[in-house]
Amino acid sequence: MEASYVDLTIRLSLALVLGGAIGIEREYRAKEAGFRTHFLVALGSALFCVVSQFGFGFDLKDSSRVAAQVVSGIGFLGAGTIIFQKNVVRGLTTAAGLWVTAAIGLACGTGMYLAATIATVMVLSQVLRWKPVLSATVAAMYALPKIPCLAKWSMSVPALNVMARARLFPSPVRNAAARAL
Repeated sequence: MEASYVDLTIRLSLALVLGGAIGIEREYRAKEAGFRTHFLVALGSALFCVVSQFGFGFDLKDSSRVAAQVVSGIGFLGAGTIIFQKNVVRGLTTAAGLWVTAAIGLACGTGMYLAATIATVMVLSQVLRWKPVLSATVAAMYALPKIPCLAKWSMSVPALNVMARARLFPSPVRNAAARAL
């Protein structure tokens, strides 16, 4: 099956628009990878997919290999955005965003427009809406009743559970904590 120029243009343009939509959101939040990075990743993924499908004729065609290589390449690109500094890991969401943007580009390149659009809406709804919910959840966890512990500090019940299960207390304290829970 031969692709028309209109079909190829639609595939590449939709990849550019959907990847750009994710990139605009990341640019708005002043993240490391913004509009240009995301739309280039989506466009490049779609182009690799289109070339693997239609560029080598009918005899030499295994699009899944190209898709696997795109995933590997984006893994290296994403790894470059992750930074570990002062016991804090930064850039994980950016790396995951680049990874899913590449997947959206591959979906556009194969002609799966609906799947690519739904994935983009899911990514944007996740990034835009869940941060306040997660912040409220963490704040509520720290507002739980406190149990007096060693010396002058106290901790919430979930934190005490985690520490007791991880055996971070000396044996007598761990046994008393286990009985208290």
